[in-house]
Amino acid sequence: MRYEEMTIEGRNAVLEAFRSGKTIDKLYVLKGCQDGPVNTILREARKQDTIVSFVAKERLDQMSETGKHQGVIASAAAYAYAEVEDILKIAEEKGEAPFLILLDNIEDPHNLGAIIRTANLAGAHGVIIPKRRAVGLTATVARASAGALNYTPVAKVTNLGATIDELKKRGLWFVCADMDGTTMYDLDLKGPIGLVIGSEGEGVSRLVREKCDLSASVPMKGDIDSLNASVAAGVLAYEIVRQRYR
Repeated sequence: MRYEEMTIEGRNAVLEAFRSGKTIDKLYVLKGCQDGPVNTILREARKQDTIVSFVAKERLDQMSETGKHQGVIASAAAYAYAEVEDILKIAEEKGEAPFLILLDNIEDPHNLGAIIRTANLAGAHGVIIPKRRAVGLTATVARASAGALNYTPVAKVTNLGATIDELKKRGLWFVCADMDGTTMYDLDLKGPIGLVIGSEGEGVSRLVREKCDLSASVPMKGDIDSLNASVAAGVLAYEIVRQRYR
């Protein structure tokens, strides 16, 4: 799947995409443009709660594949998003305790794709990402997942902290990756669990971290101070797998 298939350019094409119900992750609009057709597109974007960025013409020209963006480019999801309920239902149908991976502030599409791939191989029932400050299901993510996106559902939520609160009511508990946390080998990671991974630069945000029941660190012996986010996710996910099979 090529990246061009995931972007929609031009006013009519973007408006039709919204009206057909296609999932639009982000809308880029020429800064200062307020004419009728653009305002109509913005109204549709608000209905879908799509993130809108007003950018300079140079940025749109750089993003454009056709050279005919007319001041509007939409970034569409390469794959449909699931609902959190769909993920829990998969676990129930398999007769397994839910195992979810939640991502906070992951903006690199290669990291997201790699984590979805790990989630699939580790038997996680799904991945949850936030609507804002995070990459969506772009073609780059699909490629990096090496096909896992066809099998592992990804849900997109407005508020990660509120989602954690709701899932706690359903019996899940949560562990977040944190360099200052307890060594993962010293934690009991069995049962219905959500693994929370943050970005390499900022880690898990304070508000989300405070919602978690435990913090887990990966033992490190090298000279640099942190793992790539997708690698950290893989190491912690497989510690959960190890404990489940023990």
